[in-house]
Amino acid sequence: MNGLSLAFSEAFSLLAGFDHRVAEIVLLSLQVSGLAVLFGTLIGLPLGACLGVGRFPGRQVLVVLLNGCMGLPSVVVGVVVYLILSRSGPLGEFGLLYSATAMVIAQTFLVVPLMAAIARQVVEDAWRDYEEELTAMRFRWFDSVRVLLHDCRHSLMVAVLAGLGRAMSEVGAVMIVGGNIDRSTRVMTTAIALETSKGDLPLAIALGTVLLGVILLLNAVAYVLRQWATRRYA
Repeated sequence: MNGLSLAFSEAFSLLAGFDHRVAEIVLLSLQVSGLAVLFGTLIGLPLGACLGVGRFPGRQVLVVLLNGCMGLPSVVVGVVVYLILSRSGPLGEFGLLYSATAMVIAQTFLVVPLMAAIARQVVEDAWRDYEEELTAMRFRWFDSVRVLLHDCRHSLMVAVLAGLGRAMSEVGAVMIVGGNIDRSTRVMTTAIALETSKGDLPLAIALGTVLLGVILLLNAVAYVLRQWATRRYA
């Protein structure tokens, strides 16, 4: 018990002293996940909105596939991205494997289905309320998508925060394509796994505390946004 208490004490000392190792790992995690969520927003939200508004043959199949991809195992995504970026893969000539760029690509693959599925539900619910009005105004479907994306922007922040939470807590894919290289591709989740296996509990606990704090903060912000959007559009 004394050893565990000492580990927690040292962990909080690392946090209080703004340890450079912790800062570097946290900063890289935020950079990688932030870029992945940015790309996920640019791809996932319009994709989800198009499925929410569009009515075409095969739509239901696409919706089912999209919802199924929300639970994609991260290690499977990691293997697929690894094969694409490896020397024998279609993008191997760019030498992206074991880099932060590869990690961003892997996390983008993970967050796009999640963000698109949430966006589809939000926009489809709004479409039921505005369909007659937008149809009467002779809006084309892509104009309707643009209008609803803007109108639902506050509710869609939940999708963005959910994507960021998924990206920040992911470990399998980034471990495979990033390699967990010190000061290059080591993010919070991979560092926690490594340091725990090495027995460096203070650093693992410090990083785990930061990661848990970020996830809790994201959930709190998402809850506040949902409540605010509900009251505003009630």
